Amino acid sequence: MPEEPVDVLVVGAGASGAALAWSLADTRMRILCLEQGGWMKPGDYPSNRRNWETAGQEFNPNPNVRQLDADYPVNDSESPISVLNFNGVGGSTILYAAHFPRFHPSDFKVRTMDGVADDWPISYAQLEPYFAENDRMMGVAGLAGDPAYPPKQPPLPPLPLGKLGETIARGFNNLGWHWWPSDSAIITQPYEGRDQCINLSSCVTGCPQGAKSTTDITYWPAALRQGVELRTECRVREITVNGKGMADGVIYYDADGVECRQRAEVVVLACNGVGTPRLLLNSTSTHFPNGLANHSDQVGRNLMFHPNGFVQGTFDESLGSHLGPQGCCIWSHEFYESDSQRDFTRGYSMQITRGPGPVMTALSGVSRGQIPWGPGHHQAFADRFDHTLNVGIMAEDLPESHNRVTLDPDLKDGSGIPAPKVSYRMSENSMRILNHGIEKGRQVMQAAGARDMISHAPLRPTGWHLMGTARMGTDPENSVVNAWGRCHDVRNLFIIDGSIFVTSAAVNPTSTIQALALYVADSIKKNLADLFD
Repeated sequence: MPEEPVDVLVVGAGASGAALAWSLADTRMRILCLEQGGWMKPGDYPSNRRNWETAGQEFNPNPNVRQLDADYPVNDSESPISVLNFNGVGGSTILYAAHFPRFHPSDFKVRTMDGVADDWPISYAQLEPYFAENDRMMGVAGLAGDPAYPPKQPPLPPLPLGKLGETIARGFNNLGWHWWPSDSAIITQPYEGRDQCINLSSCVTGCPQGAKSTTDITYWPAALRQGVELRTECRVREITVNGKGMADGVIYYDADGVECRQRAEVVVLACNGVGTPRLLLNSTSTHFPNGLANHSDQVGRNLMFHPNGFVQGTFDESLGSHLGPQGCCIWSHEFYESDSQRDFTRGYSMQITRGPGPVMTALSGVSRGQIPWGPGHHQAFADRFDHTLNVGIMAEDLPESHNRVTLDPDLKDGSGIPAPKVSYRMSENSMRILNHGIEKGRQVMQAAGARDMISHAPLRPTGWHLMGTARMGTDPENSVVNAWGRCHDVRNLFIIDGSIFVTSAAVNPTSTIQALALYVADSIKKNLADLFD
């Protein structure tokens, strides 16, 4: 039975869906968000358990491992990088490290600067006020003055470097390389009714303190107070269209598995770079036999990850390295931009992250042959625990049409909806970037005084950043949405997640995803009078 129609229907309650719903709330339109998962209970986070380092399959970032009712499987057997995500109110912010850099101005014009990929139809300057607004809403901690960026002022002071940060910073200083305290969506003092970070070191398994800024505790409470409706445990199967080819709602399954119909004047997709093309491709009709908004055949194409590698160094003195936010310390953008002297285009960021806790130190040390069984076991453990730090290498991934998301012909989710299939080959350019990054990571470790090092690239379980599969552009023949997220083919259908990225940059995308969502929301408000013209 059809439900009462709404003005705006948002699919997905993660980083982008929450931001847009909050922004549109002041229009007094009836806004409904459907979320596949449920609300998070901080008391259920593994970080509340004594065995938190190894507990919590239900919070594993890989949906194929997690296998909750809210999840859908992903066939990523044809990819060296596995897809990671989380379904629930807050989306993948529940399990992210809250490392929160913005894209650089250069990231929006790589065709002009370097002759690769395409320029974005918008600029850093256009997004700058939305970056600032999002920093305020999320509670971003950082230090003004980073020479890698135009001037910006995070609302909260930065996370302390600790002995670990000071040690690796000396390595960068010795080499004369850029470094800066990282921007982090982790509050460093009481903020908007939340308590500050107390260094639980369990960020990526859920923050019970509420210091890590996830959208279930930032945007959503404010949006709900303004009248936005959020309906959880709703698995959307397809977007429907009317006789004129306009989106008119969705078909979804509720928590009891009952098929429901929800009508809407405007539909907004916020399902990530794999979930959004999956939904579009599954929404076929006489108007769109190859998938909704897919006359260009670009839906699902140009999938980008961030290929990752790491260098781990061990130091003589204790660094207290397992204490503090796991993914946030300092960053370096020394090798971010293209350089004609190198054998690759574009570049990478270096992210300094903390060492593991005692259990993971033991498990990883044994598996790598660094900690023996028998004689010497305890001494080898003592030499490593709190004595290590990591330099992560995040490579820019350039779009390639053959890297794509399609529908798997056999694999289905718990409701019988086709699962996504990921076909991805890492480019030679990305591999050369990673090799260069590993070399430079080892150099900075040596300069900082590391006594031994290990390194590896590429890493498989790193597919957090899902981008490019419904990219924006001015030409409907080679893009899916326009400069403000509206689908070329369907004028009342908008996309606001990482799938609309034109290029991937070499930094975490969440800050830019949310800024784009706020920008699209503002564009909708400015164009309400002639939205469908």
